[in-house]
Amino acid sequence: MEDHNDDRQYAYIQKLEEAARTLEKMKFGDYVEYLKNTKRMLITNFVAGLSRGFGMAIGFTLLGAVAFYFLSKLASKNLPIIGNFITEIVKIVQNNL
Repeated sequence: MEDHNDDRQYAYIQKLEEAARTLEKMKFGDYVEYLKNTKRMLITNFVAGLSRGFGMAIGFTLLGAVAFYFLSKLASKNLPIIGNFITEIVKIVQNNL
């Protein structure tokens, strides 16, 4: 009976050591320290938000420019139904630039 208890204790210790190694690989202690430092966390999140916003603005501008370019090319082909609609959109955009 004692061997069975020793085997279970050994298995628990092995699992605990495995969990400790996993947390160490994940740098869990560093993450906890990061969470405790409110100022550092706020600055990091603020810079990340600025970066995301700037990236979205640049991406949307490039996507809009590409869409405008293709719409203007499509309008110059004089397609019967879509051509007039696209021409009006291109004129509105050019007037507002």
